[in-house]
Amino acid sequence: MKTIQTSLVIAVFLLIFSRLDGKAQDKTWKLEECINYALSKNIQVQKAGLSNDKNQLYSDQALANRLPSLNASVRQNFNWYKGFDSSTGQYGSANGSSSSSYSLNSNVALFNGQKLNNKIKQAKLEQQAGQFYSETVKESVGLNILNAYLQVLYAYENVSNAEKQIEATTGQMALAKERLDLGVISRSDYLQIKSELASEKSTLADAQSQLSIYKVTLMQLMELPLDTNFRISAPNLDSLLFQGNQPNAQEIYNLAIDIKPQIKNAELNVESAGLNVKIIKADVMPSLSMDAGLSSSYSSLTTGTGYSGQLKNKINPALGLSLTIPVFQKKQVKTNVEIATIAVSEAELDEINTKNELRKNIEQACVDVVAAQIKYAASLEENKSTRESYEVSTEKFKQGLLNSVDYLFEKINLITSESKLLQSKFNQIFSYKVLDFYKGIPLTL
Repeated sequence: MKTIQTSLVIAVFLLIFSRLDGKAQDKTWKLEECINYALSKNIQVQKAGLSNDKNQLYSDQALANRLPSLNASVRQNFNWYKGFDSSTGQYGSANGSSSSSYSLNSNVALFNGQKLNNKIKQAKLEQQAGQFYSETVKESVGLNILNAYLQVLYAYENVSNAEKQIEATTGQMALAKERLDLGVISRSDYLQIKSELASEKSTLADAQSQLSIYKVTLMQLMELPLDTNFRISAPNLDSLLFQGNQPNAQEIYNLAIDIKPQIKNAELNVESAGLNVKIIKADVMPSLSMDAGLSSSYSSLTTGTGYSGQLKNKINPALGLSLTIPVFQKKQVKTNVEIATIAVSEAELDEINTKNELRKNIEQACVDVVAAQIKYAASLEENKSTRESYEVSTEKFKQGLLNSVDYLFEKINLITSESKLLQSKFNQIFSYKVLDFYKGIPLTL
């Protein structure tokens, strides 16, 4: 009873939080569509994309830093003063004057220990590393969607199996009722069949509840608002079975290490950290820069020449070179270099750890494939023999040669066997897909 109530609560929950527009979507989602939709809505994917945009701006700015700077300035001054007459010792009336100045200045770095060039290289590396990180996030989302998608397919089949069991037991119950009325079987035998039917209905309610939960999980991973009409396509999964794979973990690792974005990201981070050391070391080297300027001015106190004449006659070009030689910086550069060197070691350890994690995951995936194949083969053989035994028992039960206790024992064995077979089937399919994932094969069904 509690299970049925749970199923009803979930159904009401889905109804309340269905799409606000109230329109039923006549759409059946394929795996690829679920993944693409999730990638377009996932927050982490979007944030990674924004980080890539920022890295592109940083890279463009690093290139622009090599260009000369150019600044223009204009200044207008107004002054008031009183003249002093020394013969009388008196100040005269207030007089005013004005002046204008114009200047144009430019500065360019001629040599700074390759600091600018290394910053340009570092910005490009960080841009590429960001793109690989973005791909890593997308792959993780895709794998999670695949897992949730297969769980929904598993739940659908589980519900279908439960319905078939109820259909079969309903037929047996009708037969048992006829025999009870004829006095062929006892009421106890009849009630046992009836109890089994009630149990199977409860199992169906559990299966339906689990299906609703798995569908909600998939929609949430997709960032899709809850929709009671949400359904997915059911491809033929039997073609994915019986592959007889004997995966070689080392071969798959050798392939994955050249294509997996997390490895590329880790390698580029090491390169970037190495360039950072060179950038900091440039601070102990002399730097040479050149500046140039052009200025002119006007003053109302200058007589005999007009505004334009003064500006023309007072044009002052300037050109200069500036050499800066670091002498003593309180160990700041040395400390920064040592810290940057430690960061290189940390990046190298991160790279090793990333490769180790990839290797371990691939090794586990290979073990899972072999174990899943063995489990599925065993479950298939068990189900075959259990079904044969059940069919014989069913025939005997129909002929009155088998009591309800023995018949239900065989039926429960069949239900258990089918449940194991269904689980092993989807475990095997998922293990194959995980292996394909590490091989760089797109996630499809």
